Amino acid sequence: MVTFAGTLETSGGNATGVAVPEDVWHQLTPARRAAVTVTLGAATYRSSVGFYKGAYMLPVSAANRAAAGVAAGDTVDITLELDTAPREVEVPPALAAAFETEPAAQAGWASLPPGQQKAHATSITDAKTDATRDKRVAKVVLELHQRQARG
Repeated sequence: MVTFAGTLETSGGNATGVAVPEDVWHQLTPARRAAVTVTLGAATYRSSVGFYKGAYMLPVSAANRAAAGVAAGDTVDITLELDTAPREVEVPPALAAAFETEPAAQAGWASLPPGQQKAHATSITDAKTDATRDKRVAKVVLELHQRQARG
């Protein structure tokens, strides 16, 4: 576990993150990318740190900034701990139903990294209408079929 002070930086749009000093990162791991548990203020969440444009970067989503009560430009204390627990994403019921008739799509889902699974799952569960949800399920199933076809 490592703790450091960093500044929340924006890189255009809503993208916000913190540069993790290289010496701090290497106290935690020699890897260029790793899953971590982040404690930022009173908020604790799972994320990953990756090497991006010459620096180790920790993304901080709008939801995590709100939970921690921080904003871009703030200097914050952050604690990182390697996260070795399995990352499993709950399949939304509508997508699970589609998988019953689309085994290739289910295989494609299984091959996705957790972050991509989560993005797809969130897009489906955040749909405000059944029609939107169904359209998003169809889009995900198509993308998963294409992924399987590419091998």
